Amino acid sequence: MPEGGGGSQTTARDVKIGISSWTYPWAIGVCGHELPANPMDAFGLLERAVALEVEVLQIADNLPVDALPASDLSRLSNGARRAGISLELGTRGVEPSHLALFLELAHCLDVRLVRTLTSTDGHSPALAQVEEWLREALPGYERAGVTLALENYEAHTSEELASLMRRIGSPGLGVCLDTVNSLGALETPAEVVRTLGPWTVNLHVKDFRIARISSRMGYLVTGCPAGAGRLDIPWLLGQVRGFRSAPSVIVEQWPPFTDTLATTIALEAGWAEQSVRHLRMCLRG
Repeated sequence: MPEGGGGSQTTARDVKIGISSWTYPWAIGVCGHELPANPMDAFGLLERAVALEVEVLQIADNLPVDALPASDLSRLSNGARRAGISLELGTRGVEPSHLALFLELAHCLDVRLVRTLTSTDGHSPALAQVEEWLREALPGYERAGVTLALENYEAHTSEELASLMRRIGSPGLGVCLDTVNSLGALETPAEVVRTLGPWTVNLHVKDFRIARISSRMGYLVTGCPAGAGRLDIPWLLGQVRGFRSAPSVIVEQWPPFTDTLATTIALEAGWAEQSVRHLRMCLRG
C-alpha cells in the first residue's frame, strides 16, 4: 500500500457510506456453522442501516430477496425510501436469465446497482462464457438505467477483469471493488485499485490483518474493523476522486467466530459501528 496516504482528500458529499448483509454475516447465518435462533432478515438489516444513519444498504447473496413476496418487496422499498436510504442488490452468477430476474427485482425495489460475481457455488464459467452472457444481459440493464457491477475476487486477476471491461465497453457495466478479495490472486489492494479504479462504481471497504502463525511457517489473514488493520483507508478514499463516478462505499466484514455465536454477533455489531465512524472521520479529512 502506498506510504503517506497519497491520494487527494474526499468529502462526505463525494460518496455515500453504506452497510451490507455482509456487514452482519453471523447475525444472518453462516452456512456450515451454528445458525442464530432468530436470523436477521432484510427488515432487520434496514433497521441497522437506519440506526447507523448510513445512506446506502446493499442486500447481497447471503440474504437473497428473490424469494420474498411482492408485498414484502414493496414494504422494504417503501421503508428504505422513507428513511432516505438507497437500496442496492447483490447476487452471484452472470447467466442471462438470472441477471434478468435481478433486473426485475431492481425495478421493484427502485435499485440502480446490482453487484454480482462471475461464479456460483456450483459453476465457475470461463471468462469467454462470462463475456457472452454479459453481452446478452447488458442491453436490458442499459435501457433500465441500472448498473451491473462485477466484483473482483480470487478467480480472476484484476487485469483479466479490466480487459473484460474494455472489450465490452458498456455504460451499464462497472466494477464492485473489494479491498481484500484479490489477496487470493496474489494482488494487493493498491494493485487492484490501480487496475480497476477506472470502472469502479461500488467500493467494499473490508479491513484486514496479516500475521504469522505460531510456528512462524505461514500467515493468517483475518478481518478487523475499518481503520484497525493494514488497509490504508485515507489513501483508498482519496483515490475515489479518480474513479469514473463517486461509488457507494460499503462496509463489509470478516469477523472471526469467538467463544459463542452470541458473542460473535455482538462483536460484528460493534465492528460495524466502529467502521462507519472511522469512514466518516476519514471523509471529513
